[in-house]
Amino acid sequence: MEPPSVLLYLHGFNSSPNSAKAQAMAQYLEPYQAQIQLVCPQLACYPNDAWQQIEDILNQHRGKKFGVVGSSLGGFLATRVAQQTTAKAVLVNPAVKPYELLKDYLGEQQNPYTQQHYQLEQQHIEQLKQLEVSQLSCQQRLWVMLQTADEVLDFNLAVTEYKGATFTIEEGGDHSFQGFENHCAAILDFLALR
Repeated sequence: MEPPSVLLYLHGFNSSPNSAKAQAMAQYLEPYQAQIQLVCPQLACYPNDAWQQIEDILNQHRGKKFGVVGSSLGGFLATRVAQQTTAKAVLVNPAVKPYELLKDYLGEQQNPYTQQHYQLEQQHIEQLKQLEVSQLSCQQRLWVMLQTADEVLDFNLAVTEYKGATFTIEEGGDHSFQGFENHCAAILDFLALR
């Protein structure tokens, strides 16, 4: 019998289910396997394809208790999941306006986890724009976790973008969110999956 609850973990740009945060969450959830199914897909490199994967997962688990954790670009996508469903979401150093950030990455890319080579093109930047939530109305169901020394993203952008959400802002740290494993219990409590 499948567990009644699902936790969807969405990794960031050029990342994978083997990232430190995804692995920390998987390890923490091991004792709860009968209650909570962790779904942590290797997201496609291109935004529309990644969103299609997410929609397929949402449809597959319709009717179950559902929560989502998203890191960086995964936080951007998790925001859309929360906006379009009743799910709660935890956003870890989420990417705000990633289409502006990723302009600097146009051209040949390689995912260091999967070794996959691909071309990031302007059309993919446009796809990200189309996936952005324009009128955010799900702040009450969001917990935004930020570290101020994030070397990739300006945490202040997320403070503004997610005004009205629950925040944890830690001094220092980095983009990977140091000490993430210490928050797994609180994340499960917030998502109300157990």
